[in-house]
Amino acid sequence: MSPTTATIIISSLATGTIITASSHHWLMAWIGLEMNTLAIIPMISKQHHPRATEAATKYFLTQAAASAMIFFSSTLNAWLMGTWDIMNSTNPTANMLLTMALAMKLGLAPVHFWLPEVLQGSTMKTAMIITTWQKLAPMALIYQTFNNLSTTALLTVGLISATLGGWAGLNQTQTRKIMAFSSIAHLGWMAAITTILPNILLLNLMIYLLMTTSMFYTLILLNSKNIKDLATSWTTSPSITATTMLILLSLGGLPPLTGFMPKWLILEELTTQNLTVMATSMAMSALLSLFFYLRLTYSSTITLSPNTTTVTHKWRFKQAPSTLLLSLTLPTSTLMLPLTPMLC
Repeated sequence: MSPTTATIIISSLATGTIITASSHHWLMAWIGLEMNTLAIIPMISKQHHPRATEAATKYFLTQAAASAMIFFSSTLNAWLMGTWDIMNSTNPTANMLLTMALAMKLGLAPVHFWLPEVLQGSTMKTAMIITTWQKLAPMALIYQTFNNLSTTALLTVGLISATLGGWAGLNQTQTRKIMAFSSIAHLGWMAAITTILPNILLLNLMIYLLMTTSMFYTLILLNSKNIKDLATSWTTSPSITATTMLILLSLGGLPPLTGFMPKWLILEELTTQNLTVMATSMAMSALLSLFFYLRLTYSSTITLSPNTTTVTHKWRFKQAPSTLLLSLTLPTSTLMLPLTPMLC
């Protein structure tokens, strides 16, 4: 991809997200979402491979259907209520359509079917953009309309996503598919808390972006596309492989690390709202996700693949890749837990 084309695509991605997040008119928000969709498709299909073409087609059809539902719900609300203001979407039918459309945009269950397949057909860098940057615009719309969205629908979608994300990730061996189901599970936690306490939604989104970016960038540096690649990564990059364990355990939500903070706050708030069964179910679903995070941890750091003493010594040194992004995201994705008392 030429520098000019890459600049145009990245600028369109940034502009589309900013337009959607800053607009109060439904048409402007819809235009921003369309800019995002059309900008990411060339990045998915830049590989000359049938899998990439299939992934781009699936992404386009799914996002186009979700955008059509958003446009229809906003038009219905404007027709019945006489306003295009995002904050004044008060028609129940329009709001239910909007909830399902945004769930499809984000990849929440039960309309998650496109996300694992699209990530598997994309490069690691494109998959990182889809699971991080592309979530910002729909999340901005959810945050602006949380007062009008159905709490029951979002709690149901959140529980299904958290459970299915953990359950479906158990038998995966491809790291991109594992990260896809990890994304579905984390977004389920965010959906569950949206209408109850949206400030925790923002905190959870920020931590999710940091942890997912760290993990994807680590996979890019290690060139690990499946668990087998992770098992042999120790001989090439021992320091990065050691930090991978911290990121994975943080994604799993273990207490000493940052990932525990949003799960703790969400479970506490659900319990406060007398949603004890919901909180218990969410906590149990987190154990499913934790299992495949521990599986990746075991494969990458706790075991060492069979090798001779000469394997660990390279005879030819490649140019060291830049780890600036990882050095910025890794500490925040593992060491932010002490801030929790201040946030409470």
